[in-house]
Amino acid sequence: MSIEEGSETIRRASASEVCRIVVGISGASAPVYGIRTLELLGRIEGLETHLVCSHAAETTIKLETGRSLREVHDLADIVHQPDDFAAAISSGSFSTKGMIVAPCSMSTLAGISVGLTKDLLTRTADVTLKERRPLVLMVRESPLHLGHLRNMVRVTEMGGVIAPPIPSFYHKPANLDEMIDYSLGRALDVFGLDMPWMNRWTGPGKD
Repeated sequence: MSIEEGSETIRRASASEVCRIVVGISGASAPVYGIRTLELLGRIEGLETHLVCSHAAETTIKLETGRSLREVHDLADIVHQPDDFAAAISSGSFSTKGMIVAPCSMSTLAGISVGLTKDLLTRTADVTLKERRPLVLMVRESPLHLGHLRNMVRVTEMGGVIAPPIPSFYHKPANLDEMIDYSLGRALDVFGLDMPWMNRWTGPGKD
């Protein structure tokens, strides 16, 4: 993009040329999904990851993974604080390919479903929806009551994608890591990314 200023031409790279994905980690159980998302996205050249964790996420990260919040932050290109409503990702003018919340708690889902932006995570999800960009919520709860289901329907009606981390067995996973990666691969498919590690079904008896 060029901008004319008198006889001088200033050339700048368009912000839309930068490929960005926002990763949100809520306080739901299984923050490993968000952590692994950052690790997998880090393999993709030219992709910039923006991370925002809820306040509750720090507790589940520590309890379930033994990692510190700082260690998780180090996996992202850019980290935003949960109370920073002035962050770039809070604005629709900031170009991204979309957002994934992994895992997504029922509280976070409820906030998104009614447009209640209580923190930067829910604000960014709201922005993603209003800009008609992909929003993927890896919801974590079982069993589900009617309120949970209705919130999922509302988000789906607004254009979001509900993608619970349901394990698959037809590709014969050898361990838990492979099960996690497969669920994440299916969720990240929404963004149209090239994921060579993804073990895809090609038919019976085929690799």
